Amino acid sequence: MSKSTRTLLAFLTGAAVGASIGILYAPDKGENTRDRLAFRLSKYREQLQRLIADLVDSADLPESLAKTEGQKVVDDAREKAERLLADVETLMGQIKGR
Repeated sequence: MSKSTRTLLAFLTGAAVGASIGILYAPDKGENTRDRLAFRLSKYREQLQRLIADLVDSADLPESLAKTEGQKVVDDAREKAERLLADVETLMGQIKGR
């Protein structure tokens, strides 16, 4: 995980904890406080899930890109090898025919 990702995650965690503590100590009815806390926590959960999904997508990108590029190289090498084998077989046939 990169430094900026860890910093962002720490910031979001701190914000969630700070907001939760602030709500708990706010002068309001317990039911209202719990409702607000549940609402905010669900919002933070959604944000965190989006962040995790973005991180997973960005982490998979280089790997899948590397696999794709690697597969292209392998396919290209295979095609060239098959052409070389075909040329060798043609030459062998010509040599045997003489």
